[in-house]
Amino acid sequence: MATQAIDWSKPRKREWGTALTALRRLLANGDDTVQVFRIMRALNGDTLARNYRRLLSTAEGGRIAYRRTELAEKFSDRAWIDSLPEGSVGAAYRAFLDRTGYSAQGLADVSYADADVERGIEHPHAWYGRRERDIHDIWHVITGYQADEPLGEACLVAFSYAQTGGLGWAFIALGAALKSLRVTGSRSFAKAVREGYRHGKAARWLSGEDYELLLAEPLDAVRARLNIGDPVLYRAAQAELRQKGLIGI
Repeated sequence: MATQAIDWSKPRKREWGTALTALRRLLANGDDTVQVFRIMRALNGDTLARNYRRLLSTAEGGRIAYRRTELAEKFSDRAWIDSLPEGSVGAAYRAFLDRTGYSAQGLADVSYADADVERGIEHPHAWYGRRERDIHDIWHVITGYQADEPLGEACLVAFSYAQTGGLGWAFIALGAALKSLRVTGSRSFAKAVREGYRHGKAARWLSGEDYELLLAEPLDAVRARLNIGDPVLYRAAQAELRQKGLIGI
């Protein structure tokens, strides 16, 4: 796919055709993560700019933005990850990495698969976009939505829409929920996705957190502090899908 230089001074125009093609490919192959980033670029418009301004309005946001830490690099520092205490968010993230085989740098590389022009761009909105990408798996850990299953990913996508307002997230969540109705003959998957959205609305704004500090905090304390809801419907849908031998979409 050809790439074009991005004019970061203007919101991107929404490209519904591109998004729909990418969604069809993603629903056909849930491991095709490249399509997620295509949908985000096609539909999220000025979301990065709006949320960057919101970050600057928070008590610690100016400091975080001024430092411009590249979290993919930080989260790829295994010595640092291994130094985080047991019971912390970082320890849970460490277990997540070991269980799934995922990595922060691996996700970053996928995001550049057809958009190499964006790699390392020195612009506040581009940096903020990289930061949002890099905290995605931390959100899996904090919310309890598993990353290596369609249901957990769909629930976190809905949570992310509530948190960020990015239309691309809503598009993926809706597509997954609708497909699940046809595949499973049950509303449990869709109900869990709706629960993810509600929990995202109720939670504090996770994008304003200092993740270098947050990973050292106790996981249970972070969930309480950020008002992360207990994913009751998600676990019920998980159990139902396992019983039926289905993945949901």
